[in-house]
Amino acid sequence: MDEVWLEVGFGGGEHALAQAAANPRAGLIASEVFENGLCSLLSRVVPEGGEEAAPLPGNLLLWDADARRLLAVLPAGSLDRLFLLFPDPWPKARHAKRRFVHPALLPAVARALKPGAEWRIATDDPTYQAWVAEVLGGAAEFATPPPAPARPEGWPPTRYEAKALREGRAPLYWSARRR
Repeated sequence: MDEVWLEVGFGGGEHALAQAAANPRAGLIASEVFENGLCSLLSRVVPEGGEEAAPLPGNLLLWDADARRLLAVLPAGSLDRLFLLFPDPWPKARHAKRRFVHPALLPAVARALKPGAEWRIATDDPTYQAWVAEVLGGAAEFATPPPAPARPEGWPPTRYEAKALREGRAPLYWSARRR
């Protein structure tokens, strides 16, 4: 593998599988704590009745625990790209500590990413959009241009994005670079 990527909270797995298929030289770690998400991804690649023997794509690994635990054990500078797409917004102020984009977590994220590595973040939730802008705007570890109002080229769609667009919510897409 030429690169190592991490997707945090892959939901139904459509983005992780699209990235793994389109980028066979990148090893992708797909992290999801919810059983429904894991089952959704696996049902896309494992034929019914083949659960015992069917392999995952060769460049895809699953992590079924909190991604923060994985960040803590990854070697420094081991990730070339990180995806956080349409996370649960945790809109109440008292829930802000549960957000993956958080000032307290930035050092761990920055440590795991190589200099120049990309952190892709997308959300349609206005509360989370404001939070990402605030947290990344004050983060010395990342160069963060303004978010794009449309999904950039090379970003496969997700079902969460499709739902947001159907319901009239406007996603924003950040491409932060590790300094």
